[in-house]
Amino acid sequence: MDENCIFCKIAGKEIPSNIVYENDYVCAFYDLHPVTPVHVLVIPKIHIQDLEHVDESNSKYVEQVQLAFKEVAKIVGVDKTGYRVICNCGEDAGQEVKHLHYHMLGGKKLGTKIVHE
Repeated sequence: MDENCIFCKIAGKEIPSNIVYENDYVCAFYDLHPVTPVHVLVIPKIHIQDLEHVDESNSKYVEQVQLAFKEVAKIVGVDKTGYRVICNCGEDAGQEVKHLHYHMLGGKKLGTKIVHE
């Protein structure tokens, strides 16, 4: 855990959040600033800065995040209609919190492409 990381504090229950799902490896909670009707953040419960920092010592947590998507989708009701998972890695990709996290987006038709600004 990184004592300065907001996501570590959420996973450690130091900061309240609207948690959707959790197990020993994963915590999933609603985004405070949703961009779709369903916007859930899914994170490993240990501090991993981003995808570039995934290695053998922490890969079990990343595996469990991947498996959690199916459960989270059922809980939030997008398992039948579909959802998009996005992971930003680094500053140019728009990663704001330096803790590996995945955005699960759904609840409306998202289209096939990300819109360019």
